[in-house]
Amino acid sequence: MGCVSSKQFKRAQGYEDPNILAKETTFSVNEVEALHELYKKISQSIIKDGLIHKEEFQLALFRNSNKKNLFADRIFDLFDLKRNGVIEFGEFVRSLNIFHPDTPMAEKIAFAFRLYDLRGTGFIEREELKEMVLAILNESELVLSDDAVEQIVDQTFKQADLNGDGKIDSEEWKAFASKNPGLLKNMTLPYLK
Repeated sequence: MGCVSSKQFKRAQGYEDPNILAKETTFSVNEVEALHELYKKISQSIIKDGLIHKEEFQLALFRNSNKKNLFADRIFDLFDLKRNGVIEFGEFVRSLNIFHPDTPMAEKIAFAFRLYDLRGTGFIEREELKEMVLAILNESELVLSDDAVEQIVDQTFKQADLNGDGKIDSEEWKAFASKNPGLLKNMTLPYLK
């Protein structure tokens, strides 16, 4: 029988070495270890299996696990890299990396594009943009008239749909996001620095 260090203990399924995750992301080893503590807290909030389920994710983000939320669903889907209905620790760290202040803006723009591309077609269509605008307004508890929402969608398409084909491709999105940096202001969490 060998000596077991105090740092060795049973790891939850999906656990990955903080040193490896730090090399693959913008996070330091200490930040990855701190994220593991957060991960453990979230993953044990409802279902005690060491994995983050959609309800736990929504509870962590919005303090409500029951309310249907398109925005939370989209973020969860993008964090669930393996598409197995749960977020493992490595997926959590790799996905949170997008919000690190040192992550290149091009990666943030690409993530935001995937967030708005609800159907995964490689384009943002009018209805997808409208659904996301409504979801964000709903989450912010802001109420706008249908006309105001349509104006937001119309103005966005007027500025972003450069070739006028009725959909925004990733290159058009990149140009639009570059001209409208406020669009990505929530894509950086300054306290991660």
